[in-house]
Amino acid sequence: MTLITDVRLRRVLDSRGNATVEADVTTENGGFGRAKAPSGASTGEYEAIELPVSEAIAAGREHAVPRLVDSVYAGDQREVDEALHAADGTDDFSEIGANTAVAISMAAAKAAADVLGAPLFQHLGGAFRGDSFPVPLGNVIGGGEHAADATHIQEFLSVPVGAPSAEEAVFANAAVHAAVADLLDERGVAAGKGDEGAWAPSIDDSEAFEIADEATTLVADEVGFDIRVGLDVAGAELYDADDEVYRYGDETRDKAEQIDYIAGLVDEYDLVYVEDPLDENDYDGFAALTDRVGNRTLICGDDLFVTNVERLTEGIDAGAANSILIKPNQIGTLSDTVDAVEQAVRNGYEPVISHRSGETEDTTIAHLAVATDAPYIKTGAVGGERTAKLNELIRIEQNA
Repeated sequence: MTLITDVRLRRVLDSRGNATVEADVTTENGGFGRAKAPSGASTGEYEAIELPVSEAIAAGREHAVPRLVDSVYAGDQREVDEALHAADGTDDFSEIGANTAVAISMAAAKAAADVLGAPLFQHLGGAFRGDSFPVPLGNVIGGGEHAADATHIQEFLSVPVGAPSAEEAVFANAAVHAAVADLLDERGVAAGKGDEGAWAPSIDDSEAFEIADEATTLVADEVGFDIRVGLDVAGAELYDADDEVYRYGDETRDKAEQIDYIAGLVDEYDLVYVEDPLDENDYDGFAALTDRVGNRTLICGDDLFVTNVERLTEGIDAGAANSILIKPNQIGTLSDTVDAVEQAVRNGYEPVISHRSGETEDTTIAHLAVATDAPYIKTGAVGGERTAKLNELIRIEQNA
């Protein structure tokens, strides 16, 4: 049986050196699961609330743990997650913190899988998944909220859409990351790395496009399959609500100009993926851009949808975007996360399972992407907390 007999919460480090919540869940017959909550820097206004870690742990111990221990079965994920919602009592996990909620939710799933002796993706539904594996989106040049003094656009992504396997896709993205370093060196541009391991050079967006385009082309020629460029614009971070413009340093664009700009980039660089091109409240702008280029590229809502079924439904009704970024900690539980994936798929939206900028070595999202048969997973290109997910994806592919 999978009756939960113990839940322990502790403070651990994330990839930025900040504190985050780790949860251990144990069941009556020795099943065990451990999971850690990630944390975002570029966060949406409508995300579930992440509390300061000490507060989240204290609230979790007071309100959530007593509802779970000796009362709830880890094998019933919805029962676990309903207990977390009941313990919190708010719409946004502002009482116990989404960081505590998601850590417990994921740890319970791992404990249930441990009892079954099955990999997590099978416990989450992957026993009946398709034959394809998610294409990894690799962040190779970054700025915005992830790196100071770098590009205005937050992420330039390598997308190996032609890779015949997850393994080859993972190594292709690593090769593009290395090629970017070589091209920056040839131009005499020094670069450190941002939060997600991407190069963070002091160059403008136009030069970053040139380098990303050249690097993906070079590696595509070497490996023999198509690698395209994608973006995370992080439009909400660029948007000045007072003046109703998008600020790229000294340059500004109104909504119509922003739509024209993004559509022009899709044309010029054959972009395969564009995340958050506009502000998180601009359903109409997303709809206009989707109508214009959505037959050629994914227009993905992250801050727009925040893994929330209600916001996604509003976007579907408006024709806004054709893809949704899926981040479990944005909504707080695995059940709510899967609900958003299923709502997206029912309505022709592509789900993209995603990491956060503040990550840990937890590999849950690799299993979630496989379990839900998601076409894409966004989890960086290099870096220990990123490669943990990528290496797990390779293992799943070889052992599934």
